[in-house]
Amino acid sequence: MTKHFFFLAALLGGLCVALGAFAAHRLRELLPSDSVAVFETGVRYQMYHVFALFIVGFAGERTPLHWFRWAGNCFVAGTLLFSGSLYSISLLHIGDHPIPAWLGIITPMGGLLLIAGWLLLIIGFARR
Repeated sequence: MTKHFFFLAALLGGLCVALGAFAAHRLRELLPSDSVAVFETGVRYQMYHVFALFIVGFAGERTPLHWFRWAGNCFVAGTLLFSGSLYSISLLHIGDHPIPAWLGIITPMGGLLLIAGWLLLIIGFARR
């Protein structure tokens, strides 16, 4: 279990650096500042949850409770939905593409999964 979360944390962290550099250097030329800010919010929350995945990995090494596994899965799914939808919304502004209504619904669903991950992490530490 822990290797899986360490691997995903490293992968998502490296992706954060690449996406942040893209936003800082190229995206500013293509989008208005409010759309760049939405993209950067996705990068910031992704990086926060990279650290959360490392916490899950270390906690799961010491005490392999299912709460930590569920928390990690929520962090991964939540990051993909939350940050991924923010990236998509921002990038659709390039060329003035319409934003599908369903894409706006995915963002809060991802946020709820991130919150659930933190709650499960708390439960895991309380039960440890």
